[in-house]
Amino acid sequence: MFQEIEWRGFQGYEFEFEGLPAKLIKPNCKPNGKWLLKAEYFDAFPETEIELLNRGWHLAYNQNHNRWAEDLDLQRKSAFLRYIPQTFGLDEKCVLVGMSCGGLYSVKLTALNPERVRGVYLDAPVMNLLSCPCNLGKANGVPFEEYNRFTGRTLAEMLSYREHPIDKMHVLAEHKIPVVMVAGDSDGVVPYDENGELLEKYYKKLGLPIKTFIKKGADHHPHGLENPSIVADIIEDFEG
Repeated sequence: MFQEIEWRGFQGYEFEFEGLPAKLIKPNCKPNGKWLLKAEYFDAFPETEIELLNRGWHLAYNQNHNRWAEDLDLQRKSAFLRYIPQTFGLDEKCVLVGMSCGGLYSVKLTALNPERVRGVYLDAPVMNLLSCPCNLGKANGVPFEEYNRFTGRTLAEMLSYREHPIDKMHVLAEHKIPVVMVAGDSDGVVPYDENGELLEKYYKKLGLPIKTFIKKGADHHPHGLENPSIVADIIEDFEG
């Protein structure tokens, strides 16, 4: 059931969860019981996750059918949030890591399971599907045809769609879920002012815990900060 693997110098397990591949990576030092769930793009820009692994955290991942956070994946991932603590004896609450479309997953998954989430790290997150992938604003990096192929929704139907991450912000606010967010101010794929900034303004208006780092002149990639300990320190301070 569990196959031992090595990932970037760490040991862990690979296994199947509800029909799709999953991983749990272990720290090399004494574990502290805390864990991260990377929502999408497991091996992309992992510097912050590696920093936290080096501090005793675990890192989990469960593959998605596609990157658009549809109900089938969200329901399976909701069960995964319960499975990891029950199976490996880790904390009941995790920190979600959401880069790009992983942010779409992270916000919607938190809205479904606020009692299971200690906090959220978002990096250039997709918050508004009318921006990306519908490209009705400044975004131009993702063809809408991909989204239509996986979801069946037309552009006309998206105009009345009410399941964007921005439609779930009130749930995160009600539960005072802390957020740390990184983004580039020149992102042409997921423009910050059409996506992450909407969450930043909403949280700040309500006086809720959010810390943002806007990278001057930066596009969608690379994700993260040059010094991963900055975000890691904030994540370690999440209460829950």
